[in-house]
Amino acid sequence: MMIPEAIPLSLYIHIPWCVRKCPYCDFNSHTAPAELNEVRYRNTLLADLMQDRDLLNGRTIQTIFIGGGTPSLYSAGTIGQILDQASQIVPFATDIEITLEANPGTVDAQRFADYRAAGINRLSIGIQSLNDKKLRALGRIHDRSTAQTAIRAAQQARFEQINLDLMYGLPDQTLAEALQDLNELLSYQTSHISWYQLTLEPNTLFYRQPPTIPDEDAVADMMQAGQAQLTAHGYQQYEVSAYSQPDSRCRHNLNYWQFGDYLGIGAGAHSKLTLTDGRIIRCNKYRHPEQYQRAANSIHQQHTLPPVTLPLEFMLNALRLTHGVPLTLFTGRTGLSCDSIQQPIQDAIAQGLLEPATNHLQPTQRGHLFLNDLLAYFHTR
Repeated sequence: MMIPEAIPLSLYIHIPWCVRKCPYCDFNSHTAPAELNEVRYRNTLLADLMQDRDLLNGRTIQTIFIGGGTPSLYSAGTIGQILDQASQIVPFATDIEITLEANPGTVDAQRFADYRAAGINRLSIGIQSLNDKKLRALGRIHDRSTAQTAIRAAQQARFEQINLDLMYGLPDQTLAEALQDLNELLSYQTSHISWYQLTLEPNTLFYRQPPTIPDEDAVADMMQAGQAQLTAHGYQQYEVSAYSQPDSRCRHNLNYWQFGDYLGIGAGAHSKLTLTDGRIIRCNKYRHPEQYQRAANSIHQQHTLPPVTLPLEFMLNALRLTHGVPLTLFTGRTGLSCDSIQQPIQDAIAQGLLEPATNHLQPTQRGHLFLNDLLAYFHTR
């Protein structure tokens, strides 16, 4: 029987507005109005959290991630008010990790300092590239100089935990250009780098009007060369696209990948929660910001995950981790016996996709390369 209190709990806060929509973005983001009504949305977020409080049964929030959209469009004063009042609704851990996503085009040194004072202790800055031509192709509102200034400003504001997002496989990008971006980013010696491939997601402008992007072989060369550079600079890969210095892994994202619980508030936010009766539920909030703010109850859909789907749900997350997870975590997070997945485990081991360990779930190098094939063993048949 699962004990919800033993499962880490995170809070995700979604700010849905951007200066403009990037052509590759499939997140729930919307072009911001000329004047953002921060007070109205802040009040809706807090009412949303109050409605969901009973689902948490007094549990403590271990991590918070404020994402979007572009959360750094909001003033530090509003962000601080959200955090202060949220902590009065649900308890926060004393060592809580609180991350804010920031766009280099919407921040300056004073704003970063104000976010630090408001309680943010980790930043995730969306650099994406340091090549002006590539940034224009991606529809970003910042340029190379602005990105450089933002990184230095975040460091001067004394943020010890800083993640920099960087893409490869960009339109017409060469291997040399990808490595030039990465090597310059490495020179800032931040605690964390997210190095990931540009993908053409459905419901995006790039999907409807695809740019010319490098072929699979070229992208594979970029990935491998980039991984070697990151390793040489002391970064440890702990997930498909996440690299950190020692003791600087993102605790919030680790909780997702280890099939922990999370509560999502904000337009289009999702939750996965374990209830006291052992059921695992998912729910999502109304996507459009106006509909979300007008709804008497922010939950748009809610359903219980059938036990038969839990092996795949668990593996979709856990097998992204480079070093895998203890086998016992499967029972601790799903309530199911490890015996229920022994056959697919053995089948995956036989195909060279899982390491042959009796008490640990870890993909082989081949398993990481063919992750969808590995996951198929845990799909309901």
